[in-house]
Amino acid sequence: MALGDSYTIGEQAPLSLNFPYLTCQLLRRKFEGKHQFMAPEIHAKTGWTTDELEAHIEQTVFLPKYDIITLLIGVNNQYRGRSVENYATEFEGLLQRAIGFADGNHLRVFVLSIPDWGVTPFAEGRDRQKIAQEIDQYNDTCKTITLSQGVNFIDITTSQREDGNKPAFLTEDGLHHSANEYQKWAEQLSQSIAATI
Repeated sequence: MALGDSYTIGEQAPLSLNFPYLTCQLLRRKFEGKHQFMAPEIHAKTGWTTDELEAHIEQTVFLPKYDIITLLIGVNNQYRGRSVENYATEFEGLLQRAIGFADGNHLRVFVLSIPDWGVTPFAEGRDRQKIAQEIDQYNDTCKTITLSQGVNFIDITTSQREDGNKPAFLTEDGLHHSANEYQKWAEQLSQSIAATI
């Protein structure tokens, strides 16, 4: 199951080319004949903040447990100018939710870092340095909380910043990512998941 926002659903990209689906495809190839991987169950929406994802979870009926959970959330908190302290509290609650969905197995939960939208063409005319600093603060907080719970943390921001202004890695809106970027995330994520199976 994948929890998140526009980066999880792959806004403006075909459903089969978002990172949860690409990860599943990579795992199917790697473990062909050994493990069966169902299509990912995605709970994400463009624009969602941590509290909006939590509200959705409260109103949704889930399976008793899931084998693998991913969580990528927070960019909209930063975009709306919310404090890192507020994010820390709400993110920790979501992380506990994710661990619960994995039947308490923290090794089956994977948190991805928040991409830096400030490097994209969408951020033209904005203070890119300020955005980068705030994203770093969010990610430092995210990583600290994640690792303190014994959960896997995957840094996708470093490589995303390298390709974040290249047309081949973006969709038409100049903000969201294309399959080329999601493929990079999927490769990192699938390697981390494979190590736990």
